[in-house]
Amino acid sequence: MMKDFLSINKKGLITMLFALILAKSNACEHQPCLHEPLTNFGVLCDLCSCSTSSGSMGFGTLNNSNFIGFRYIYQTFESQNGVFQNSPKSKEIFNTYQLWAQIPVKNNFYLSVNLPYQDLNRTLNQTTENINGIGDANIIAWYKLPLLKKKESGETVDYNTTDQTTGHSLLFGLGVKLPTGKFEELLADNINPGFQVGTGSFDGIISTGYSYSGKKIGVNTLLSYYLKGENKNEYKFGDQISFSANVYTVVNAKKVNFMPFVGVSGDTYNKITQYGETLNDTNGNIINTSLGAEVNIKTFVFGVNFTKPIHQDLFGGNVKSKNRLTLYLNYSL
Repeated sequence: MMKDFLSINKKGLITMLFALILAKSNACEHQPCLHEPLTNFGVLCDLCSCSTSSGSMGFGTLNNSNFIGFRYIYQTFESQNGVFQNSPKSKEIFNTYQLWAQIPVKNNFYLSVNLPYQDLNRTLNQTTENINGIGDANIIAWYKLPLLKKKESGETVDYNTTDQTTGHSLLFGLGVKLPTGKFEELLADNINPGFQVGTGSFDGIISTGYSYSGKKIGVNTLLSYYLKGENKNEYKFGDQISFSANVYTVVNAKKVNFMPFVGVSGDTYNKITQYGETLNDTNGNIINTSLGAEVNIKTFVFGVNFTKPIHQDLFGGNVKSKNRLTLYLNYSL
């Protein structure tokens, strides 16, 4: 039965994800659709949950909680193919094209869905290798808990009045990464095992976050744990812990809202195992800084995010993550 599930037609999955997105319109007929700032939560491994893809990249936006959109991520890595200083180095360029959405379900419950297409290139000794295809889809259910306070009259609390929001909220997420992307065992021998379209495994995602949204300033934080599964090749990427924190400000102009932000994020990876044995030099950690902005024009949101590593130790120092650029265009629902 599991085998049949793994062989689900990928076109069918795309149809399912869009059906979830379209179902949002029905949800809005029965409840108000929320558009308050949610967060720039880092809840998904945007490539394929491999060890060098960052789980702290973010899934939501600073501006709105309900949207459907397109995101592009450009990443580069440099890998040392040998134990000597003059050993040849390979350059990997990861292009990720994502359909993504955040959909209200009921009250403070939300769904995040993400379907990537991967186009990965690796150049070594003037020879270029390319793999591409649909990556691993993600679905996460979220519960947002607004922190409330009672209205006060002088120093007396009036319990007959309606609660007020404080701008502070907590978020809890539980989700799964589906093995919709292809895993190629031959590629696992690369210095950078993240050079894969998919992992071939079911992975669990557990997240908790905090956000504050004021009139002129906002803060978002998130901590996520990725519980990696073993694929049919008995290959298991190491479990992963990711964190992110962003501070943004709101600049209002005529018909346009401009929201610049700065942030810090990081990932810690456990070692990879294959056939029950732990592989050496397959763990690591990385800390990034980021700078970006969102522009909101009516129902459209354009975002840009530039990320630069400030500390990293990946695969025994054999893999170096370079700068990353993210662009996205969303339509607010």
